[in-house]
Amino acid sequence: MTHRSAKSILPRLTINTELATRILTGFIRDSIAKAGMSRAVIGLSGGIDSAVSAYLSARALGAENVLALRMPYQTSSAASLSDAEAVIEDLSLPHITVPISEMADALISRFPEMNKLRRGNIMARMRMTTLYDQSMAWGGLVMGTSNKTEFLLGYSTIYGDSGVALHPIADLYKCQVRQLARYLGVPAPIINKPPSADLWVGQTDEDELGFTYDEADQVLFLLVDERYTVDEVADEGFDRDFVVKIWERVKANHYKRTMPNIAKLSKRSIGHDFLYLRDYTGRPGRV
Repeated sequence: MTHRSAKSILPRLTINTELATRILTGFIRDSIAKAGMSRAVIGLSGGIDSAVSAYLSARALGAENVLALRMPYQTSSAASLSDAEAVIEDLSLPHITVPISEMADALISRFPEMNKLRRGNIMARMRMTTLYDQSMAWGGLVMGTSNKTEFLLGYSTIYGDSGVALHPIADLYKCQVRQLARYLGVPAPIINKPPSADLWVGQTDEDELGFTYDEADQVLFLLVDERYTVDEVADEGFDRDFVVKIWERVKANHYKRTMPNIAKLSKRSIGHDFLYLRDYTGRPGRV
């Protein structure tokens, strides 16, 4: 089923890729430096998002300072491994491969009734556990690889792919990630293949979501960036039921985009009255 608009607004999502690259590499460099580090660790899935994050990280920090991890499960496709290898070779990244089948199956085997989604969440969290172990060993921050479309739709796993130290591409819609990938020189097969988290055989993001990223990007751009109402988006030619479906997903998954809520009891509660930027380095005393 498709949910197309009367007239595509994708041209309105065109970005200045050169400027975006300067901003994002500066963000990576600054974030790493403020943490007192000079290195990063990144999981390479063979998909476009992790590839773009790797290219940006290599530009920002130097390829020798970006450790790439391939973390296949037993059902992972051979193409995912080879596409990740293409990025590693193109950028000359230090890299290791850590299969996660044994560690994931230790839990999966305890619950024979477990469905695909539960198994996929376990795989995502095993990969993040592995990345943070290597973060300690390598002395670098874990780089995020999620885009804005995924975050808004809640298409992520808490303490899995969302549990990272910084997010370089999380303000780019999927169509904008593709634009940036072409500018950065990401291999064409990675750009052109169907997006997939590769959590089970034959899985694709768009089949699982029930719509294409291009369709979602246009609606999300109008709802979020342009602050349109549902009715105003429908007036642009989009199916109203589809717009409602997208907006309900955004609202229902907001908890995934925030830190856990803290119950307020004191005069200054973290997240309520005690609010500082991530790089706050204030001294003890009255503030």
